[in-house]
Amino acid sequence: MAKIIGVLASERIVAGLVEGNRVTGRVHVYPEPDSDAEGLQGVPAVEIAELIRRLIGLAAGGTKVDAVGVGFAGIIREGRVEESPNLQQVKGFRLQEILATLFERVLVLNDADAMAAGIAAMQGKLESLIRVWTLGDGIGYGRHPHAEGVWEGGHMVVSLDPKERYCGCGGVGHLEGIMGNAGMRRRFLDMEPDEVFAEAKAGDQRCAEFVKRWHRALAAATATSIHLEGPGKFYLTGHNARFIDIERLNIDLQDMVRMSSLQGSLFEIVPTSDEIAIVGAAVSADRARFSL
Repeated sequence: MAKIIGVLASERIVAGLVEGNRVTGRVHVYPEPDSDAEGLQGVPAVEIAELIRRLIGLAAGGTKVDAVGVGFAGIIREGRVEESPNLQQVKGFRLQEILATLFERVLVLNDADAMAAGIAAMQGKLESLIRVWTLGDGIGYGRHPHAEGVWEGGHMVVSLDPKERYCGCGGVGHLEGIMGNAGMRRRFLDMEPDEVFAEAKAGDQRCAEFVKRWHRALAAATATSIHLEGPGKFYLTGHNARFIDIERLNIDLQDMVRMSSLQGSLFEIVPTSDEIAIVGAAVSADRARFSL
């Protein structure tokens, strides 16, 4: 049985040894829960690479591994981080090339794609089309099987309002500018996202109107995917998936997808789990080594 190391690097780094589509042994984390470190924001690219290397070594535990898969936040092409709006210091960084000098088989892919592959592996659907939205500080769009393209679904344009300038990349009307934590903080300067949703439930009109827009933005982005690739199941994960009202989201989606042949899509909330992304990164690396 192949031994693969899976890594997720976005707001923090987690790594584990994967065998048979399951994490075996301890998951190693940076920063550790009791640490004063604030995650990867502002950490130089070369230091991030060294942290990843160190966690891979800890997860391997001295055993020889067959491959390493790293899910990294941003646009990833041929192992290079072309753009990472939430970790701007790594733009242009050749992460896969650097790690490949230390490990025999390395694959660096988008973190949301790793999550999609992990869901596919853990549900026994590796040959099916899997699409996933990850809802957190940013908005990720993951797809499995891997296909050529940028797939930065969080930057889909879902509003024509010129005032919608809350996305960290500077673009107008982006999904992430509405749904992402960072975008919500820019919009509600005096409130945290949790407070916005709590106030909406309590009847605050401004917050309630925003929550409607929040759901319609996700429905619009999902409808775009359906019109491009067809209907199916969409998985929702990440810290902010807890805010989702599935009934409201389905109604909004039905308003936007009217052709009968494209109807029938479903949403499913998947509990946020480091293990899913670790497995997905590892499975992607394992499959890639047989396609070389």
